[in-house]
Amino acid sequence: MQKSGPDGTITVPVPMHRELRTGTLLSIIRQSGVPRSEFEAGS
Repeated sequence: MQKSGPDGTITVPVPMHRELRTGTLLSIIRQSGVPRSEFEAGS
């Protein structure tokens, strides 16, 4: 997935398997620009 913005293009990988490694998930969250708290349970 890619999104173009004023600061350039942001590329976020979309893995083709069910489970993600923790590092991969954290990288996707970081690149999304959405606060990590939005992805945590109970938010």
